[in-house]
Amino acid sequence: MDDVELVWSNDHAEVHRFVVGPVDNNVFVVRCRRTGIATLIDAANEHDRLLRVATRLGVNSVLETHGHWDHIGAVEQVREAGIDVWVRNEDAAMLPSYDHLLDDDVVHTVGDLELRTLHTPGHTPGSISFALEGTPLLFTGDTLFPGGPGNATFEGGDFTTIIHSIEERIFRVFRPDTIIWPGHGASSTLGAEAPHLDEWVARGW
Repeated sequence: MDDVELVWSNDHAEVHRFVVGPVDNNVFVVRCRRTGIATLIDAANEHDRLLRVATRLGVNSVLETHGHWDHIGAVEQVREAGIDVWVRNEDAAMLPSYDHLLDDDVVHTVGDLELRTLHTPGHTPGSISFALEGTPLLFTGDTLFPGGPGNATFEGGDFTTIIHSIEERIFRVFRPDTIIWPGHGASSTLGAEAPHLDEWVARGW
């Protein structure tokens, strides 16, 4: 239903993914299996479909990885449906509205689950990634993709900053078997991506 795929699960957590909008944004639902409570990462687009999925899977919060237009297209509608929207303060003005600000290195509770925040600027000043504690999962938004960093040429972006975020806040912290789920496209692992960091720096994107 609504082309939602269960992409990862264990005894405690489920991660569902569906793709929306004109630039194929990933939307993720992280759900606690015991309580049925879930959060949605990036209310990107196709609000009718997104709200159907949110209702079916028990979503009671939305976490925005950053404020670019393609990641926030359904923000107003999810707020109207009574779902709180969280965003990092540096990107808050890019949203039409929001409810709460996300601090760095804190836990967002989803039932029994814990999503830890990592401020990873460079794509935007307020870009933030989310690590699902006790699992190998890291949601990187548009900070890190298979093949390199996100685009740092948009207003507010900075290539040196995004490389620092990837190297210091991701590669140096998480294990090589960590699975990254970006804001667009397929997943990868840090073990597959980290050896290419110097290549990315040399090419400049």
